[in-house]
Amino acid sequence: EVQLQASGGGLVQTGGSLRLSCTASGFSFDGHVIGWFRQIPGKVRDGVACIWKDGGTTYYDDSVKGRFTISIDRAKNTVYLQMNNLKPEDTAVHFCAAERDSNPNIMYLVRPSYFETWGQGTLVTVSS
Repeated sequence: EVQLQASGGGLVQTGGSLRLSCTASGFSFDGHVIGWFRQIPGKVRDGVACIWKDGGTTYYDDSVKGRFTISIDRAKNTVYLQMNNLKPEDTAVHFCAAERDSNPNIMYLVRPSYFETWGQGTLVTVSS
C-alpha cells in the first residue's frame, strides 16, 4: 500500500524550531517531487516547500524563505522540513504530498491538485 506518514508537529513558542518528517512506504521517492503544504481551518491549502528527489531542486514560499529548509534522506526514504524562527502565523496543519514527476516545475508549490499521494496532517502550533 502506498502511504506517506507525516510527523513532528507540536507546540512551540515564537522563535522556536520544529522538524517535520514525511516517510514513504510502499514506494520510493525516486523520480518524485515531494511537497509540504499547510492549512488553517476554512482556508485553502498553501504550499510551503517542495523538493525533487532527482537533482534536489527546491522551491519555497516567500513567507518561509530563510527560515525553513526542505531536505531528503535517500536511505530512509524520508523528507524533512526544518522550521526555524517559527512565528504565530506558521500555525497550521501541515501535510506532505508526493507525485511522480522528475521535472522541476514551480507550479507544484502552488497547485496542491498536482499531487496524488498525501499523508495525514501534523499540527504545528506557535504561541506568541
